[in-house]
Amino acid sequence: MTAERAPDRRAPAYAEIAASLRDRIIAGEFKPGDRLPIEPVLSAEHGVSRSTVREALRLLASQNLVTTTRGVAGGSFVAYPRPDQITEYLATSLNLLTLDTRITVDQLLEIREMLEVPAAGLAALRGDEKGLAELRESLFDPSALDPAETFAPNRHFHGVLLKMAGNPFLEVVTQPVFRVLNERFLRENAPARFWYGVDHDHREILSRIEARDEAGAREACHAHLENLRETYTSIDRTRLGD
Repeated sequence: MTAERAPDRRAPAYAEIAASLRDRIIAGEFKPGDRLPIEPVLSAEHGVSRSTVREALRLLASQNLVTTTRGVAGGSFVAYPRPDQITEYLATSLNLLTLDTRITVDQLLEIREMLEVPAAGLAALRGDEKGLAELRESLFDPSALDPAETFAPNRHFHGVLLKMAGNPFLEVVTQPVFRVLNERFLRENAPARFWYGVDHDHREILSRIEARDEAGAREACHAHLENLRETYTSIDRTRLGD
């Protein structure tokens, strides 16, 4: 009796080439805007057909790592990173994570607190008048809006706050957590009275930032997130059928 042959678990050739190019990009061998070696060179280097190389490049393009253009001056170039693409990818991944595992609202709020509370303090120190004006404009009157219409200005307030902190990395890593909490757990589920509390908290955060009160801004943001906790956890229990 012959032993069964173990299945070949090697990745397809195009995926291996894509992984090799990705490693070289991440290592800095190719920088944003650099042209990658042309298809015939990559084909000879890896001992594969040009169609396999093209498939590898298509995979990298789908991951927003390269862009490909045609024509005399065309080719495949390392893409310039766009924060909105990174945020979108992280938000999608976090949404999937909350579906497949028991990631709790408390855990998401804990991460948000670690990121957004210091951001509020930085906004008080670094924010300029343009940012303050935009923050004021994002305030809303809950009595004048349908609850479904409050989601956008609420999101905008926190987006402006993160931008005022003056660190683009904060925006990239915090926005996905904020979006998952609001889109999956809050959005259409929060009671109308909830938005009156949000409006009050936003105005308190704004007043501390206007006063350039770093500690006060952090304190007000922390209090805001604590005030959100009860509503988030209540919605989560209902969502899980507890």
